[in-house]
Formats: sequence, structure tokens, C-alpha cells
Amino acid sequence: MPRLLPRRRDVLTLTAMAALQACASVPNINAYLDPDPLQRHFALQHALADGPLVFGNQTRLLTDGGQALPAMFQAMQQAQDHVNLEYFIFEDVAVGSQHLSDLLIDKLNSGVTVNVIYDAYGSHGTPAALFDTLRHAGASVIEFNPINPVAALTGHSINDRDHRKIMVIDGRIGFVGGINLSRTYENPPSAGVPADGNTQHAYWRDTAVEIQGPAVAELQRLFFDTWKQQKGGPVPAAEYFPALSRQGVQTIRIIGSAPGDQQPLYYISLEEAIRVAERRIWLSSGYFVPPHQEREDMTKAARRGVDLRVVVPSHSDIESAVYAGRAAYGDLLESGVQIFEMQNAVLHSKLAVVDGVWTAIGSSNLDRRSVVFNNEVDAIILGADTAAQVEALLQRDMAASKSVTLPAWQRRSFDERLDEMKARLWEYWM
Repeated sequence: MPRLLPRRRDVLTLTAMAALQACASVPNINAYLDPDPLQRHFALQHALADGPLVFGNQTRLLTDGGQALPAMFQAMQQAQDHVNLEYFIFEDVAVGSQHLSDLLIDKLNSGVTVNVIYDAYGSHGTPAALFDTLRHAGASVIEFNPINPVAALTGHSINDRDHRKIMVIDGRIGFVGGINLSRTYENPPSAGVPADGNTQHAYWRDTAVEIQGPAVAELQRLFFDTWKQQKGGPVPAAEYFPALSRQGVQTIRIIGSAPGDQQPLYYISLEEAIRVAERRIWLSSGYFVPPHQEREDMTKAARRGVDLRVVVPSHSDIESAVYAGRAAYGDLLESGVQIFEMQNAVLHSKLAVVDGVWTAIGSSNLDRRSVVFNNEVDAIILGADTAAQVEALLQRDMAASKSVTLPAWQRRSFDERLDEMKARLWEYWM
């Protein structure tokens, strides 16, 4: 395995190169970069310079709720010091006969600290009694941006939502990805998508990653940044930042984005990875309504011969997002991008893998909402181990999908085109 260290010339020149490329002044930036893909993508990440690149991590891909929820419950059951949870949807999920509320109360009774952040809109269907019960048992619980029209008069936007999914156990184990603490993830693959289209009873294909190693501290810092911004007050004393030893060979940058960011670092990172890709780019997005710049980057990559594949939903809890995405298929298909619509499942994962070494797993979709309105969290992982796991998963997703061809897309019905046109009117808010 090549040594994951930047060559001096890359570190010295890449920031300038990326800036020049952004204004189309360097049409062939690859000629200036290291031919080794791992070194090339490391140099790109190093040049972004916002948030540390953390060495020495171990990752485990969790491919759906059937894998993720048991892994999360096991980690929480083994907690000795604290459990920190930040989720868009926070429900009383269960693994077997054990519910999340019972698990957390058991840990509180044994002296473990529990801190919870939940989004007011995402968790609007959760009974308030659940949070009251946790508070009564000793948990510290805050609601992100309560749904209160009066707050809008004081500068608070009800559109700003906490779309993150973060779990940190004892400061040593972290989980991040697209999987919420939602009862829908209890549905097995055999559930498929019911004939009536009820996504609450469907199988959700989503992804999370378990991280062990020094990068967990970055997830923890992000959690407490949100706590502070939401004026959560003092948290109980605990060993939130223990010394963390090297656990593996994956290098990770944790990116936390929020409305008002001057530079959407996740999207900059993804765009630069796409622009220097030489072999393949495989993407998956639960809500695929890519802004113009992302579409342009993808079409350019496909035209220069990169194997570019996108896995998207054919069913969604927001059906208009599916139609808005389909409206944008034309230029992608014409340029050679392969599009796969997953069947018999609600695809909700947010994944990207480039050249077999650069991987993104997180909560950001390829849509404007993730850039403009949402707090998001994404892990950029440099290393062949994680990339191989994600590529294998995406291959399985493609096998469970229907390939969309340009002739078939061009022959779609008038009703489909009308649905797409109506959906595009609301694209900015999706």
C-alpha cells in the first residue's frame, strides 16, 4: 500500500491549482498532480485546509438498518462514560425486544451520561413523552430550531434544519451516515415497497459507517458545536475527549456544514474529487436533484472517459424529488453517465467513491437543500479499504436497480414530463 503522505510539490502547488481550475484556467489539472490516485486525492484534501485530516482510523460499513441498528445498540450497551446522539429523526427504535428509550434509561441508571439533540421538524411525529421520559431519567435533551413562527421574526429561519446523524460512544466509537433513529429502518429487505407506495412500511436501503480512532474526536467536537449554537447549556461532566490511539490505516476528514457557510466544504471536496478523477466515480443519493455545477462536473468527467455511475431512487417519501431528479437526466445520459433507479426499496443512502481511494459517507444529498438549509455531516475517507466496501455495496445496489437509457428517457410519457415540470418549480426547497 502506498505511503499516505503528500509529496512536497503537490502541497506547495495544489491550492493554486484548484483555484485556477475553478475558473477554468487549468483544463488538464491531472497533468500537474501525482499519478498515484491515493496521493492525488490526499493532496486535494490537504489543499482544502479547513478541518484536520486525521490519520489512523478503522471503519466498518453498515449497509442498512438491519446492520446499523444492532451495531449502534451494542455500542450503547457497552458504554461506560457517555452516549451523545444528534439526529434529524429521533424515534424509539427497537432491536429485538429492546427499545432505545429502555436502553438509554438503563445506561443513565448505571451512571452513564446521555446527551441528545433532535431536530424539531424531522422528529415532529415523535411523541413529546419520549423526550420527557428521557429528561426525567437524567438525560440532557435539546430540540434543534423549535417550530415556532414567532422565532422567524427574530431572525430564526424555520427552514434551517439539523439533518445530521451522529452517535458518539465514550468518545471512542462514532457512527455517521444517512441512517436516522427511525422505525422505518426496522423494516426488513423482504418488505420491498408496498403496492400502495407507503414508504413507512417499505425497506429503506441506507448506509452508515462506524469509526474507531482519532477521527471520532471530530464528530464529538461537531456535536458540541451544535449544542453550543442551540444554547443547550452546561452538559454533565464526562470524559468526552479521551486520548485516542491509532486503530487502522484510513485517513478521515469530518465535514460539518451549516446554512450560511461561505464555502460549502463538502461540495467543494466532492467537486474537486470529480474533476481530477481518472478511472471511476460511483455515486448514490437519496434525493438526487443536483445543482447546475454538480451536473456540469459530472458530464465533463463522463465525456473524458471516466466510468461515472449514479444510483438513485425510483420510490421516495418525497415523490416530487424523484421527478425533479428525472428532469435532469438528459444531459447526464447524453454525456455517458450511467443512471440506475433502485427497485423494491426506498434508497436513502448518500455515498460517493472515486478512483477506488476517495470515499464520502454522510448525510448530504446531491440537492440544494443540503447546501442552503441543512446542517449536514459527512466523512471523507481516504483509503482503499473503505472504498472497496462502498464499491461492493454500490455494485449490489446497481444489480437491484433498473438501468435508465437515453432512448427510454426520451420516450417518457407526457404525464411524466408534466410531473417533472411541476417538481422543478419546487426544486430549490427540496
